[in-house]
Amino acid sequence: MNFTEDYLLNKKVKILQPVDGYRAAIDAVFLSSVIDDKKVKDGAKILDVGSGTGAVSLCLAYRLKDKKPQITGLEIQEELVKLSNQSATENGFDFVHYELCDIRKKNNHLAGSFDFVVTNPPYSDHDMPSPNESKKFAHNLQEFNLTSWLSYALKMLKPKGYIALINRTEALNEILAAMYNKAGNIQIIPLYSKQNQNAKRVIVLAQKGSHGLTSILPPLYTHDESGAYSEKSEQILRGVKGFFE
Repeated sequence: MNFTEDYLLNKKVKILQPVDGYRAAIDAVFLSSVIDDKKVKDGAKILDVGSGTGAVSLCLAYRLKDKKPQITGLEIQEELVKLSNQSATENGFDFVHYELCDIRKKNNHLAGSFDFVVTNPPYSDHDMPSPNESKKFAHNLQEFNLTSWLSYALKMLKPKGYIALINRTEALNEILAAMYNKAGNIQIIPLYSKQNQNAKRVIVLAQKGSHGLTSILPPLYTHDESGAYSEKSEQILRGVKGFFE
């Protein structure tokens, strides 16, 4: 596979990505930022479901490197698994590894093993699929729906473990339904491109087995009126700050 050498977090994280295939966007960095480092214990186990090029977990690895979490990524595309493992090696993240896994099959050997699960599921099961095979798997659910994806992710968590995901705003009903009676203490963060626009994305955090109430947190505006990144976005994308810092 032909690939490029790219960088995240103000060139602090190196990431290898296919020239013609799925490439990470800023959504991955925003998702990684909502794992609150104050809740992460030394050696915590973190799972990235549908890890793609590894952007979410590589950013987490850098921000949490002093705690040496044990980070595992699961990805269906073999070429992306190889690239992600190479990225982890080149960043010196010996506590990060990626595995080839089709979560549509009953791969439950890791069930109940993780303190945190992060996931950036494909956004649609009905949009016109990309002719590019790699992009198709990344953007369109294949013989699997979002509810099934989240059910798998929740099974991987330990009791009282945390899940964080990002998806389209219109998927919020399905996300909350998938969490019903399985997770609580749900926090919803709307993502707006600019003020006075509709939120196009939501980040959702939840705690497995909790009965805590659902809350909507202050929004994240990714850009200001001039089109530049907002101050909060700059802190996350270039300042390596967590969302809750």
